[in-house]
Amino acid sequence: MAFASSPHKNGTGLNARSTGRLDNRPGSVNSTIKPVTPPAPATASPPMRPKSASPSSSVNTGTRRGSGKNGSDNGGVPGRVRVAVRLRPRNGEEMVADMDFADCVELQPELKRLKLRKNNWDCETYQFDEILTETASQKRVYEVVAKPVVESVLEGYNGTVMAYGQTGTGKTFTLGRLGEEDTADRGIMVRAMEDILANVSSVDDTVTVSYLQLYMETVQDLLAPEKDNIAIVEDPKTGDVSVPSATHVELQDQRSFVRLLQAGEANRFAANTKLNTESSRSHAILLVNVRKVVKPKTGDRELIVLNENGGSPQVGKNIRAPTVRKSKLLIVDLAGSERVDKSGSEGHTLEEAKSINLSLTALGKCINALAENSPHVPIRDSKLTRMLRDSFGGTARTSLIVTIGPSPRHRGETASTIMFGQRAMKVENMVKLKEEFDYKSLCRRLETELDRLVAENERQVKARQDEEEENERKLEDTRECAAEAESKLAAAMESIEAERKKFQQDLAEAHQNLEKAEKELKNISQDYQHEKKERNSHAEKLKLQRDLTDAMQKHQKELTDEKQRQQKELADAIQNLELERGQRKRLEQELNQATQELNEATQHLHVKNESLEQGNEVLELKLLLEKETQLREELEQEIQTLKSQPPKLPNGIEAKHNEELLALRRRLDEELKHRERLEEEVRTLREQLTVLSDEGEESRKIIDKVGSGRSSEGSQSPSVHKPTSHMRDTINGQRATIAKLFEQVGLQKILSLLESEDVDVRVHAVKVVANLAAEEANQEKIVEAGGLGSLLMLLQSSEDETIRRVAAGAVANLAMNETNQELIMAQGGIGLLARTADDAEDPQTLRMVAGAIANLCGNDKLQIKLREEGGIRALLGMVRSRHPDVLAQVARGIANFAKCESRGAAQGYKTGRSLLIDDGALPWIVANANNDASPIRRHIELALCHLAQHEVNAKDLVAGGALWELVRISRECSREDIRNLAQRTLNASNTFQTELKRLQLVY
Repeated sequence: MAFASSPHKNGTGLNARSTGRLDNRPGSVNSTIKPVTPPAPATASPPMRPKSASPSSSVNTGTRRGSGKNGSDNGGVPGRVRVAVRLRPRNGEEMVADMDFADCVELQPELKRLKLRKNNWDCETYQFDEILTETASQKRVYEVVAKPVVESVLEGYNGTVMAYGQTGTGKTFTLGRLGEEDTADRGIMVRAMEDILANVSSVDDTVTVSYLQLYMETVQDLLAPEKDNIAIVEDPKTGDVSVPSATHVELQDQRSFVRLLQAGEANRFAANTKLNTESSRSHAILLVNVRKVVKPKTGDRELIVLNENGGSPQVGKNIRAPTVRKSKLLIVDLAGSERVDKSGSEGHTLEEAKSINLSLTALGKCINALAENSPHVPIRDSKLTRMLRDSFGGTARTSLIVTIGPSPRHRGETASTIMFGQRAMKVENMVKLKEEFDYKSLCRRLETELDRLVAENERQVKARQDEEEENERKLEDTRECAAEAESKLAAAMESIEAERKKFQQDLAEAHQNLEKAEKELKNISQDYQHEKKERNSHAEKLKLQRDLTDAMQKHQKELTDEKQRQQKELADAIQNLELERGQRKRLEQELNQATQELNEATQHLHVKNESLEQGNEVLELKLLLEKETQLREELEQEIQTLKSQPPKLPNGIEAKHNEELLALRRRLDEELKHRERLEEEVRTLREQLTVLSDEGEESRKIIDKVGSGRSSEGSQSPSVHKPTSHMRDTINGQRATIAKLFEQVGLQKILSLLESEDVDVRVHAVKVVANLAAEEANQEKIVEAGGLGSLLMLLQSSEDETIRRVAAGAVANLAMNETNQELIMAQGGIGLLARTADDAEDPQTLRMVAGAIANLCGNDKLQIKLREEGGIRALLGMVRSRHPDVLAQVARGIANFAKCESRGAAQGYKTGRSLLIDDGALPWIVANANNDASPIRRHIELALCHLAQHEVNAKDLVAGGALWELVRISRECSREDIRNLAQRTLNASNTFQTELKRLQLVY
């Protein structure tokens, strides 16, 4: 059977559904994701059976019925390809090279989905049938991925288990691990064959195995290396693919299978690359053919035969046509896809890599064609696709496991692997039972039965002849006996008459004797009844004694059983106690190790506290320096006054004043030296304050990274926890540094430095405030201490680009709180942000300002005031930057504003046309609705759908060309929630429906 076409359209994969407010911090755009349910497949009727079939023809029973697994394995989608994702743990090289970076994927196994990080603030979410973390055992992988397929093969269905992924991600480990050193490491091939051999009969059933490899577009036999170019044969009637010239080995036990795998792996091509020291250079295919005889049951089909007279049919009770189920299992270990610049392949290894990538590309094209319901599927582009003809779009039950790695350096290959799995989930197979009747065996049984019946018939004919001769002889004897009997009868009649008379006399005597006997019988009956009563009372006593004895024996047995059960429970309790003691000892060791790490962290904290004390000394010396400067100015003014207006005093008094003047000058010189010394200390401490500020910036970035990767760290192996624990200690130390500075110096002193005349001091102070504002617990204290007003004042008065950028970021962090949003609006914050946006040219400053305004756009109460003070105009003005990060924040703000307007219109307190349309935002929205950048496009599509929900905006949207974009969104949007929202909006609007009819656009 050729590759069947899937009824679903192709997309970019099952993208995440975003819900909730889009009011995230600028630079870290995270969203709440919901999984997307795969669409239900179209049902297909089984093929019609021919009216007549030859005795050797195969009987296809269509799709499987009555099996509980057929409907539940695929989530209610019969026959769909099941796809599971397995994450490989970090290896030693990645733990060193990627120590400062989080994993590029975040697994959510309980929700059966994963998140692929695009950058530090955005990610995409994908839904799969199963998510297997790096700690998943080989047994769990087999039970989730392969065991349902193996059970289907045992029931008569074809099955395929395939592994796909980048080289070095664990495909061969998952499938072909033999488990010689550790039985828990056994792969899918070994475990599958264990289940198959355990469920077949060694007498009636047969299991044959072939082990092939597809190397450089040639099929080679791994069990017979001399067969290096095996032909692929396709049945023109059924479309089944086979390799008859390959070696087929019949298995009897598991050990022989393991030896075959070892011999095949020794013949498989492998090479050493930069990505994998043992990189497979060929696709390995394990082909298992199972022939299983199904024993007939009551009600099965029976042979119909005619009786000897050709009359009504009779059923041969012990002659039934045996059923044979022939199925095959394909376990495919694909060679890893690789990029030549990363693997370092060259020479012959480069040619092997080209061949591998070409075959994988052909497989991807076939899956894309099936997912897109294409009329043509290019199955003949590669021998790999020809071998897998029945696995994708055919009649086999297929399970695919895609393997990925955690390293962010290979994010592109990881994303490509995930998208391959997403497209494969859209491929649907029509699973069919491979069953036929064994008419040859039936014929042999009928011939044996016929020979037995012929012999039995001959014996019966001979017995009948002998019986007839015996009957003739007996007839003659009977005739002679009859003549003698007639003569004897006459004599007997005479004697009978005489005896009759004598009998009448005897009868009269018998009547008399009978009367006497009845009287005696009556007396005997009375005696018997009396004796019977006595016996019954004695029997009841004996029965009570037996019941009492049985009850005592039963009670004694129950006591014995209870004693044994209690002894068993006591033994189990003692064993559990020993286990608890071992667990407690292990926990004590872990506690000692944690105590040692805590001591190291405490030493690190002492070092940071010394830096904090120096920062405190900076502030104190700064104040002391200002006092000394003021005192020096006063002294200089006093000296100038004395020099300009010398008083006319007597000689004694004048000498006294000269001495005071000399003393004053000496004191002034000492203060000048002291001031120079203080300035030197201030410079030194200012450098330390700069280091503290930089550490605060680094801590905020690390906190963001750790926060985004926190859920994935919980599922990593202990070896991966070590760099994470060190990173957590570093973050805690830096947080403790900022908190210590906050407690020792005080928030008021830090805020007072925002008004310092020294630009460097203001820069460092505003960075500290921004880091404090990133913590929700500090935001209320900053606002109460007047920090919000100081930040807005910096936006208004400062001309330094760095100060304005950091101040805008701090305001954006404070604007995430609804109470702070109202305070920002009340203090004229939107106007200051708008003027900053007009004056700034730096993309990072514009991104911070746009993020702050975007957070304010999500407040329903501030819509009108936000527009009146120029918030919408400022957002639209920042598109001049053309920087994607700035445009993403602008799109988010417009989406938040449109969502609030849509909610207000639904609740009835918002009427009239959208303020976004009034301010001229519609042309930009329409122009960027299909932007190449995913964050911009997603927010714009959502904003356009919210604007279209209000009927009063429909005419403007039609006039502005937005109707075409809505139709495109309803058909092509990668996110199902936005696509459904666009469809509902188009169906609910009379204006849109009228325009679609006028344009003769079928929707």
